[in-house]
Amino acid sequence: MIRMSPAALELDVTQNGCGRKIEKTDIFEIEDFDYLRLMEGPKPIKVERNRSFDELSNCSMASPACRRSILGTPRSSTYFEPHAMVADAWESLRRSMVHFQGQPVGTIAALDHSAKEELNYDQVFVRDFVPSALAFLMNGEGEVVKNFLLKTVWLQSQEKMVDQFKLGDGVMPASFKVLHDPIRNNETLCADFGESAIGRVAPVDSGFWWIILLRAYTKSTGDTSLAEMPECQKGMRLILSLCLSEGFDTFPTLLCADGCCMIDRRMGVYGYPIEIQALFFMALRCALVLLKHDDAGKEFGEKIVNRLHALSYHMRSYFWLDMKQLNDIYRYKTEEYSHTAVNKFNVIPDSLPDWVFDFMPSRGGYFIGNVSPAKMDFRWFCLGNCVAILSSLATPEQSSAIMDLIESRWEELVGEMPLKICYPAIESHEWRIVTGCDPKNTRWSYHNGGSWPVLLWLLTAACIKTGRPQIARRAIELTERRLSKDHWPEYYDGKLGSYIGKQARKFQTWSIAGYLVAKMMLEDPSHLGMISLEEDKQLKTPVQRSASWTC
Repeated sequence: MIRMSPAALELDVTQNGCGRKIEKTDIFEIEDFDYLRLMEGPKPIKVERNRSFDELSNCSMASPACRRSILGTPRSSTYFEPHAMVADAWESLRRSMVHFQGQPVGTIAALDHSAKEELNYDQVFVRDFVPSALAFLMNGEGEVVKNFLLKTVWLQSQEKMVDQFKLGDGVMPASFKVLHDPIRNNETLCADFGESAIGRVAPVDSGFWWIILLRAYTKSTGDTSLAEMPECQKGMRLILSLCLSEGFDTFPTLLCADGCCMIDRRMGVYGYPIEIQALFFMALRCALVLLKHDDAGKEFGEKIVNRLHALSYHMRSYFWLDMKQLNDIYRYKTEEYSHTAVNKFNVIPDSLPDWVFDFMPSRGGYFIGNVSPAKMDFRWFCLGNCVAILSSLATPEQSSAIMDLIESRWEELVGEMPLKICYPAIESHEWRIVTGCDPKNTRWSYHNGGSWPVLLWLLTAACIKTGRPQIARRAIELTERRLSKDHWPEYYDGKLGSYIGKQARKFQTWSIAGYLVAKMMLEDPSHLGMISLEEDKQLKTPVQRSASWTC
């Protein structure tokens, strides 16, 4: 029999304006079994038909104030602060707000006044704004998210030229900035589609995040009118046209350049990086729900379904690695021809890195970083694996195995400050070749094995979905020891994440928002519905179960 802790039994129950009970208790004292009950009663969470979440959405339409999280802004009458960091985080997040013509349209990347150069940290980034948007939605403040979605889809329609070359119509901006003209007394929005970025790479992930956030807004507020607007429908179709176009590829994955995602520096992710494939999969599933069932929507719907089937099979079969699969690759034969080939990508077993044999536990697994002809990138990438869980690209067994891996390799992947963006770091000659001697991406720093607090919200969401909230609680406790005291750095350096990043900006907005989203999801697991998708039984593929997946 599973019992609740004594502290969790003594609940101070109040009634909010919607007639729903808010239980004031320390979320860290609720045991896992009770936590799953809080999430959705006796049934497993269902995103598309989540009764408790639908009630929450209906409540928000009736009275936005009643949707506020008890971990929300201090101005909320139901505010309950389990940790002093929460108030500091909300204050810092609100200071980062950007306004255009009197309306909030996003949050800047960082508000670090100590930095000598602002570079582009004073801009609103699409990927950076996602955790901020989720925090505002969880706190019943949807206006800024709606404005952001409309402004970015409007920017998408602008002409995009880089060195006399026109980009595809569906490309979303990496970021935008509000320019003030004091002489004419007006404001304009200036977007960056990659023409100003370091490395001049257009973002592939921005369009995917935009679609995912549009669904999150719709799910959270119950307002379907935004997604049904012609501008938003066209915006989705343009993004999908780019991604679903037929070409020379024999793989359903999306071919991408280095620097096109969160890892926006050269880090050897050229090809089919796991982060992009997982976001692609999730965006396709979100678009399938959001697109109207008109002629254009039906045409895209058929393409999406076909791609989802092929993509899920490909990723679950060829990107998945556990002890059994590692042993199979170790024994691969090369130069195999025809449809009967086992080693389909002609990977040379001698290319297996030494570290992967020590890293792989007997119980657990993960989606590796990249698979392309004659090359497998065995590095662990956090964002891609967490999104794979949230989008149900990972099967339930694979999702549990990813959680097993995180628990087994806690020191390597979490250490003293959550969470490693990738593992392990590359160094020496390999670092010079892969990164082009990038001084910012030295070993265990920045994208090269650095620790990024923003990833906390993704880990927390994945933990709740897999029924492992204790992992998230442990990670949040680590974060609360120093993140606010260190003034919310962008990233941390070192094998354990012990040192503030040597070039990290302070008051990094997504570090702040990521913490808030993690806390609010643990407080109210129904928030998971806006960023998680239940498994589609039609996408189940006959992937052989590994011994590491079984109990």
